[in-house]
Amino acid sequence: MSWEFSLPVKIYFGTDKINELPKIINEYGYKRGVLVCSNTLKKNGVADEIIKNCNGIIVDVFSDIRPNPTTDNVNACVKVLRENNVDFAVALGGGSPMDCCKAACAIAKGSDIIESYHTGGKQINKDEVIPMLAVATTSGTGSEITNISVLTDLSKNVKSTMNDPLMYPKAAIVDPRLTLSVPPKVTASTGLDVLAHALESVWSVLHQPICESCSVHATKLVFEWLYKAYCEPDNLLAREKMAEASIVAGVAFSNPRTAGSHACSFPLTNLYKVPHGEACAMTLDFFTRYNAEAEDGRLNKFAQNCGFMDAYEMADAITDLKRNMGMAMTLSEIGVKTDDEIEKLTEMSMTPLMERNMIQLSYDAIKNMYLSIRGE
Repeated sequence: MSWEFSLPVKIYFGTDKINELPKIINEYGYKRGVLVCSNTLKKNGVADEIIKNCNGIIVDVFSDIRPNPTTDNVNACVKVLRENNVDFAVALGGGSPMDCCKAACAIAKGSDIIESYHTGGKQINKDEVIPMLAVATTSGTGSEITNISVLTDLSKNVKSTMNDPLMYPKAAIVDPRLTLSVPPKVTASTGLDVLAHALESVWSVLHQPICESCSVHATKLVFEWLYKAYCEPDNLLAREKMAEASIVAGVAFSNPRTAGSHACSFPLTNLYKVPHGEACAMTLDFFTRYNAEAEDGRLNKFAQNCGFMDAYEMADAITDLKRNMGMAMTLSEIGVKTDDEIEKLTEMSMTPLMERNMIQLSYDAIKNMYLSIRGE
């Protein structure tokens, strides 16, 4: 086996770590920044509190970001960064503000639009990048420690990733207390995204031992603590354990990347507005059973390390967890009605991410999977 591992992000983890943000900014020597966050965090006072504590270093806020951010969102954010002539940005929130901010910071000192890089093939230039600090308010995406930005270009109807070593956040602040206000349904969806990151890194063709060790730890935490966090939103210990699972799963998939479940999630989200983690989970138990057949027995060994008899028992546990938290179990529940729609889902799922699966999946295999979860 030959592999590489790199993760150039400093992680500050713990309850009330957000209070150290001004100190962290000062340590890096940053002078003038913009806060990038969701409208919800701007309206509920969280953003204002952070700005106040930073004593004038944060000079503006950008919050015009939709769930599953668009290239238009990024370009609007870039405009704010350039107009304010800032030397850093703080991303506050879940995956959407993180992804928007990462992409915007990557071209902040340039003059071009993000589409040139996202789908146009242009390379990130180190002279155009400003640093980003990531403050997570959900336990799910792991975006605070990856160099991946998932963006939708509405003009081309394309949702795809862009990534570059220059897009890693400089540091990530993970404060479990910031997740206490996350609603149960979002807790469930983002928590299942954690599980998808952990598992897909194991069956990725790029898998490696450091990341697999992280996957074991994150998977065990999800099965032990996600349902408790869902049922008891104010349970700070459960929130802390899920925040830990999220960051460790982020490390787990930082190098192997994601695979089939994420490939299928993009059309489910784009076409039927299924939240990202829930969309990943719709096929996660299928891929777990499918990859259990791998000749090297990798996934069965992994499942045993996580406390299951084999990968099939782990897949059953995923199914139960989804059902118990009210996640969509069939395509009919999200509005898929016709054979043509299943054909379109299949076509849109056959992306390069699917090729990372350790057992190669054909078009017919993915179509049959969708047919198996069609529902009434």
